[in-house]
Amino acid sequence: MSVRQWSRDLGMGARFALAGGREGWTRALLTAVGVGLGVALLLLTTAVPGALAERDRREEARSDHTFGQQEIPKADDTLIVLDADTTFRDRDVRGRMLEAEGPKAPLPPGVPAFPADGEMVVSPALKELLASGDGKLLRERLDYRIMGTIGEQGLVGSQELAYYAGGTGLAELLKGSASGARIDSFGNPDLGSPDPWDPVLLLLVLVVFVVLLMPVAVFIAAAVRFGGERRDRRLAALRLVGSDSRMTRRIAAGEALAGSVLGLVLGTGFFLLGRQLAASAEVFRVSVFPSYLNPSPLLAVLVALAVPAAAVLVTILALRGVVIEPLGVVRTAKPARRRLWWRLLLPLGGLALLFPMIGQGDDGGNFNQYLVVGGVMLLLIGVTALLPWVVETVVARLGSGGVAWQLAVRRLQLSSGVAARMVNGIAVAVAGAIALQMLFAGVEGTYTRASQYDVSRAQMSVDVPDGSDTAATIAKYRDTEGMRKVTALADVHLGDRRGEDESIIQITVADCASLREVATLPGCRDGDVFAAMGSEYDSESDHLAKPGTTLSTESEDSDRPGDRAVSWTVPRDIRQAESREDPTGYERGGILITPGALPEKLKALISTRLFLSVDPSVPDAYDHVRNTAARLDPMSQPMTWRSIESNDRYAAIRTGLSVGAACVLALIGASLLVSQLEQLRERRKLLSSLVAFGTRRRTLGLSVLWQTAIPIGLGLLLAAAVGMALGAVLLRMTNTSVRVDWPSVLSVTGIGAGVVLVVTLLSLPPLLKLMRPDGLRTE
Repeated sequence: MSVRQWSRDLGMGARFALAGGREGWTRALLTAVGVGLGVALLLLTTAVPGALAERDRREEARSDHTFGQQEIPKADDTLIVLDADTTFRDRDVRGRMLEAEGPKAPLPPGVPAFPADGEMVVSPALKELLASGDGKLLRERLDYRIMGTIGEQGLVGSQELAYYAGGTGLAELLKGSASGARIDSFGNPDLGSPDPWDPVLLLLVLVVFVVLLMPVAVFIAAAVRFGGERRDRRLAALRLVGSDSRMTRRIAAGEALAGSVLGLVLGTGFFLLGRQLAASAEVFRVSVFPSYLNPSPLLAVLVALAVPAAAVLVTILALRGVVIEPLGVVRTAKPARRRLWWRLLLPLGGLALLFPMIGQGDDGGNFNQYLVVGGVMLLLIGVTALLPWVVETVVARLGSGGVAWQLAVRRLQLSSGVAARMVNGIAVAVAGAIALQMLFAGVEGTYTRASQYDVSRAQMSVDVPDGSDTAATIAKYRDTEGMRKVTALADVHLGDRRGEDESIIQITVADCASLREVATLPGCRDGDVFAAMGSEYDSESDHLAKPGTTLSTESEDSDRPGDRAVSWTVPRDIRQAESREDPTGYERGGILITPGALPEKLKALISTRLFLSVDPSVPDAYDHVRNTAARLDPMSQPMTWRSIESNDRYAAIRTGLSVGAACVLALIGASLLVSQLEQLRERRKLLSSLVAFGTRRRTLGLSVLWQTAIPIGLGLLLAAAVGMALGAVLLRMTNTSVRVDWPSVLSVTGIGAGVVLVVTLLSLPPLLKLMRPDGLRTE
């Protein structure tokens, strides 16, 4: 067959699709919309690596820390930068205090000019928040005049909350406990090559990408077959005027090619529209600028070539099971039963590819990425191959029932392949999601752990600023709205001045109520002194916490070399107490002193930390605490405790999965709705005929719902089985015991069913419109 003949037949098919009247362009438009949604998501996927790289580049470009570098002396090109980060509700706010030390001081990226003392430049999202009613509490904390906004180059995302505030005397604060640095340029210092990735985390990344992209490919393959029954009847007319079977297949491929090319155009439009809307969206605290989303040219060309090629291939393969004759389409006759053996080869082949890596874990080197991708793909493709056989086998055995049930079952018996094709995408997505949830649940213990903080005793902590009135500070926190309890623990370390063998002991100063948070006391009143015994981390109390022992602040590792030595003698009436874990999970030893027994000469040396118990039922209780801290010390950063701590890379992968899953679910819903509308359009005359003969609309509506519910139920059951099998294999590959996370399995399956339910409800209005006798009218 010549290329000329192929091109002529493909061109004729394209003309049928685009100039074949209402039926032709309606089918082409439905195909284009379905393909376009998939193409848009594929283009978004190709842009993700570049977007992540750009976020990292901008984060590095504005870096202002000098870890491990020599301190820079003051000069006309230096800048003092202090951290002033805060949190508003559950959103992080990046803050910096700036003081230029000369005319050549470097400006932060995206900042037009240095803010003066009492002024700040803010990100557009923060400016909008501060201007809204929701930002009232945050305005109290950021009590600066806004003099400008941060440009795009100074932000990592369009919805990032960030500000730069001007200040004076920051060099003195830098000498104290404030976090910051003196710099002469912005940019990440050379910290060496990043840590290598854990093989298990790399496996997670590979599986996430495959699981998120497979439903897209399935939907594109299903979209090019929209309106197949009507198309085949038109092809039968071509046979009547002299075309042979091969020519009709090429014409059908031309129709699919035209629809897919139109889908590429629409997909590009969808992507560009979504790209512009990306600036106003934030998914799981991740936002981007439109300029981030630039697809890789090579990958974009690959999508542009692969989608039309796949459309032609899928159409030709689909027509192999259809006999198109001049007098009609041999499709309504009883089809041959689908064979099971070759369908089982796909998942078995996937298991065979993954089997060599079972038991490898994270100490056997990286997993073979080709075997992982190939194995997971074959298992998920196996869902699409097995589902038509499962639907056909089950519906063939369904018994009698009501009229709606019988109509639905008979329709499924005649066209089980169409029903399965509509469900394939959701089944693949659910199977992949179940496998990933099992894998995440299995390895979670490796990358997450319970925090040492006891959140039942305190939920926040904050340091009392040096030189401030500790009693007044504690009183202000106790008066803060939503505060339940304030535990104040002050510390100082003293040594026994024995030269090279000097020993250091921790001295904790607090009232009796607070001391009971760190030790079990035999009784307590102000003026008592205790020796905390039993701490596994304390080896000095046995010989230093004895009556008459003289302790001093002068030691080899003293950070006060110019200070006059301050000594203190352990009193004769010191009593023993049993040490217990404090709210941070640390078991303190040493000496416990109540304020009445604290010598005046030691008061200036202690540093105090407050442990705050907050009432969660009070709205914005945590932000009231942060506002109090900001009023007392603008550099103060109260720490909010969490019960779970996780690996940063693991958390980033999980966030990426959540963002990707949200996009795929949106695609699933939109594509299912398009597919459902196409099915209703195909059955318009049949529905109108049944209504004309007196069938109740309620009965027809229930039959359509059953036609959706039965394949969906079977698809979700198959997806759960394949997903759990894949999850078990992945867990064994990571050398993790197999455990089915039933809550995750049920929740993922429920989300899939929920998406289908929403789509079905949205398709009811067009269904009611089609169920009219005038639908039999023809031209």
